[in-house]
Amino acid sequence: MSGRNVSPNLALNQLVAERVAAGESLVHLGFGEARLPAFAPLTERLAAGARRNAYGPVAGAEDVREALAGYFSRRRLPTDADQVVLAPGSKPLLMALHMTVPGDVLLPRPCWNTYAPQARYMGKRAIGVAIPDECGGVPEPTALREAVRSARARGDNPRIVVLTLPDNPTGTLAPPALVREVCAIAEEEDLLIVSDEIYRDVVHDPSTPVLSPAEVAPDRTVVTTGLSKSLALGGWRIGGARFPAGEWGRAVRDGVISAASEVWSTLAGPMQEVAAYAFAEPPEIRARLEATARLHGAVARDVHRIMVSTGAVCRPPTGAFYVYPDFEPLRARLEFLGVTDSSSLFQHLLDEFGIVVLAGHHLGDDEHALRFKAATSMLYGTTAEQQEESLAAAAPLTVPHVRAVLDRVEEAFTKLVP
Repeated sequence: MSGRNVSPNLALNQLVAERVAAGESLVHLGFGEARLPAFAPLTERLAAGARRNAYGPVAGAEDVREALAGYFSRRRLPTDADQVVLAPGSKPLLMALHMTVPGDVLLPRPCWNTYAPQARYMGKRAIGVAIPDECGGVPEPTALREAVRSARARGDNPRIVVLTLPDNPTGTLAPPALVREVCAIAEEEDLLIVSDEIYRDVVHDPSTPVLSPAEVAPDRTVVTTGLSKSLALGGWRIGGARFPAGEWGRAVRDGVISAASEVWSTLAGPMQEVAAYAFAEPPEIRARLEATARLHGAVARDVHRIMVSTGAVCRPPTGAFYVYPDFEPLRARLEFLGVTDSSSLFQHLLDEFGIVVLAGHHLGDDEHALRFKAATSMLYGTTAEQQEESLAAAAPLTVPHVRAVLDRVEEAFTKLVP
């Protein structure tokens, strides 16, 4: 069992909670949680769902599957209820896919820290592929093709490529042309595409074009989603997946349902009540989604400004709630402080300034690089009242408690390289 540790982001979040409880003042940018209160209509549905205490179908009750199918259909992915599966979060769905579909896994580098360990748990090789200059979440196309062919030449069996649209950890969205290019390579090389679209409803500008791989390569794309990020329901664990129509898609879905029946049985009944309501997207849910995307975008852009003004290179955020700065231009100056890699950069920020980030090597990045993920969604306030005030504000950057913590972040990074 050696080498099997708690997921680094969850371990870091627990460490921060313990240190704050002990009286430390920390700015927590190291955990990808949408730090907002649960929307009142959702809590009402949760309470009403207490009556749903039977197990029910493994894939989810019909009303929930119909709602999720409608959610996908409104996003240019016509979907029937028998193409979807609900689960306690998207993580188990991704794991069940690995249990169902054989083959090694191609991942953008860096990527969410769960993808590679899940592949390794199933005895698969996780193959990191560099991302393009303009965005994360997808492998650079030429590098992807080379990675597939090199892997096969050495006897590996790459069969799956994972894309994240928008991306965790870079907070960017791959443009449609790039998605098409990656899908074309998947077709050529006969790869299953897993498109993690849990941040799809957290695109900052509603006019930004979003293209799902399932629109381009519908017969080979599985799409995963959930309510953790868009509606701040991480602790409620509600996820869903859409499978291709046709015989192959049904076979994969059946395999996932088989795994589910032995692992989690079914999504908890009260959560199905919430999911049926949320995925149906009544007007109040759509308004909540729009408001949260605006808030996430405003704060992420300001943190990006801070990083760039310090001297880092950083892709401008366009979705989700992250920035992924690279302090390579400041390496010579940081070396005088003993900062030589992502681990020492993380430790220096924590020890000297009380700033908590997730070091890039935990995300599959080069451990010698000076990169980290900062989750900007943790900056909206420490109480539910403050967070709701941030969400309701027309200019959230001027809300006193938001401005105060952003000013602390800016002061820390200004002092990082005096």
